[in-house]
This record gives sequence, structure tokens and C-alpha cells, in this order.
Amino acid sequence: MKKGFLKLVGILLVCLLIATMSPLTAAGQKEVAATDTTKVDLGKSLVLYSSMTENDLTNLLKGFAMLYPEIKVEVVNGSAGELTARITAEKNKPQGDLMWGGLSNSDGMVYSEIFEHWLTEYEADIMPDYRSNNGFYSLDHLSTIVFCVNTELEKQLGLNIKSYKDLLDPKLKGQIVMPDPNSSSSAWNNVCNIMAAYGNDSPEAWAIIEGMMRNNMVISTSSSVAFKSVQSGEYVVGLTYEDGASTLLKSGAKNIRMVYPVEGASASAFGCAVIKGAPHPEAAKAMINYLMSAEGQSHLGNALGTLRFTNSKAKYDTTFLPASSEIKWVTRDIDWLIANKKQVLTHWNNLYTSIKR
Repeated sequence: MKKGFLKLVGILLVCLLIATMSPLTAAGQKEVAATDTTKVDLGKSLVLYSSMTENDLTNLLKGFAMLYPEIKVEVVNGSAGELTARITAEKNKPQGDLMWGGLSNSDGMVYSEIFEHWLTEYEADIMPDYRSNNGFYSLDHLSTIVFCVNTELEKQLGLNIKSYKDLLDPKLKGQIVMPDPNSSSSAWNNVCNIMAAYGNDSPEAWAIIEGMMRNNMVISTSSSVAFKSVQSGEYVVGLTYEDGASTLLKSGAKNIRMVYPVEGASASAFGCAVIKGAPHPEAAKAMINYLMSAEGQSHLGNALGTLRFTNSKAKYDTTFLPASSEIKWVTRDIDWLIANKKQVLTHWNNLYTSIKR
């Protein structure tokens, strides 16, 4: 009887101890989790390689600084080709931490060796058509092709530019500018749209490209030339992208308009990626997490008004862009473009060389 009583008391004491300890253990676990989360040292600096506009970068840095005021961000601006070439050259001793812009869903695995294969926790929130198709690009925004047209020069020439066929008019000889698709993502974006509008590798598509080349289309070294030089009056038409041209409209330009070709317009999804071996990888991931989050895209969408974003939960107004319903859209065959990019560019280069002889 005595042993039974003592055994019962022992059991009650153990239960009491467990009951007393449980909240402390749970709290302790939470404390450990919190400590683990804050243990990640983001560092005090970050080097961002980017092909985005000054307006985009300014607003990104403002939003990021609200969350991480202690991180000093250095920006290296350039075209997609320049920056990926630089990252490749620096691969044994990376100087940058991430790249934003110029990385398209039509690239496939071409840059697999220079970027870390990592995606954010927000990937499931991205619209299905624009989720990463290679496992290391986080696709945050869309780049829809447009013609940037100088309205004053257009009027002087007696033109009303609406289509690719209009670009073949002799009045525009030497008055069309486009970046080099071998190095510029925005130029490749425009080549992709011609293929989507007229048919992949079709005679009709190549007839448009050849016609523009024979009309002395100027190939520039920078994506920004295709909208800035049009606004300044150097050219009548630039084959470019919404964000570049609409940023000029936002800044008060009155002598340009954006034209979505009547044959149809389409968009590449563009994004960001952590550079493999980055000096500050955690800070880079923090910035990409911000870019992919609904909060980050909502902030940027409302601050910019010049970009369309990919997170389905983001809420913003694209003040300087027409509604999607006002545009005739054509669909791109992304898989075909990835598989055939090399041969398309070879065809482009051979055609260009033969015409310029």
C-alpha cells in the first residue's frame, strides 16, 4: 500500500514537472528559431549588376532601404550582354552579388554556370506562365515590346506608324534604331516578337527583318539608345520595350508615343539571380526576396507605373501603361526560342553582313 502510494506520488510529480516545463520548452524552441533566423548575417554592403533604368533602380533602392537601411548598395549599370560577360570573366573571383534585368525566360540554361541555382519562397505566388523555367531566374517583371515613336518627326514625314510593315517605308531609311540582339536582351525580345507575330523562322518573319535592315536600320550598342535617341530627335522609331519608353513619358516627354504593332505584341518575363560565389549571398537573396514578394512588387508597381509585375498577389496601378485589354497579344513559343536562339542569331548575323557589304 505504501509502495503504491509513493509510486502514485512519483507519477503526479513527473506530470506536474512536464506540465510546468512544457510552456518553457515551447518558448525555448521559439526562441531558438528566432535566434536561428536572426543569425543570418546580411552584411553591410551589396553589389547589384543591373540593366534596368535609373527610375527602376532608384525606386528599388528606396523600397529595399526601408527594410534594410544598414545595407549600402552599389549599382553597376550596363546591357545584359555586358553584365553577363563581366560576371563570366569574374567567375573565379566574383565582384557582384546579383543581377537584375536582362535575364529572360527565353534564355534557358545558357547562364547556368554563373548563377546560383536558388529560388525564393514566393515562387508559388507567381503567375503560372511566368514561374522560373530554369530553376535559378526569379522572374519578377514583364517586358512588353513597343515601338517608341517621335511624334514630331513622324508628323513631318506624313506617317502614322502602326505596324512592322510601316517600318519598311523608304521615308524611314536610316531613321529606325534597335540594339544588337547578340548582346541586348531588349533587342532579342523584339526579334522574339517578330517570330511570334509572323511565325517562328517563317519567310514572312525574315522578310520583315531583312526589310528593316535594307531600310538602313541602325544597330546600337545600348538598349537605352532605342528610346532616348528617339526622344532627342536623332531617330524617328526605336524598337524597344515598355519600361524604357514609358519612363520617358513619366518624366514629362511630350514628343513620343508607344506603339504596340497591329500584328501583335508579346512580352518576355525578366528577372534576377544570385551570382554564383557572390561575396554577399545573403544580402543578394534578401533583395531578390523583396523583388519577388507581393509587398515589394506592389511598392514598385505603384512607385514606377511603368512595369507589369508577376506576383499574383501584388496590387498596383500601371499609370503610364495601357490596360492589357487594349493590346493585341500574340503568344510566344518559349521552348522553340530557347532551342533555336543560336541559329536565329546566326541567320540574323549572316543576313546583316550580306546587306552591309
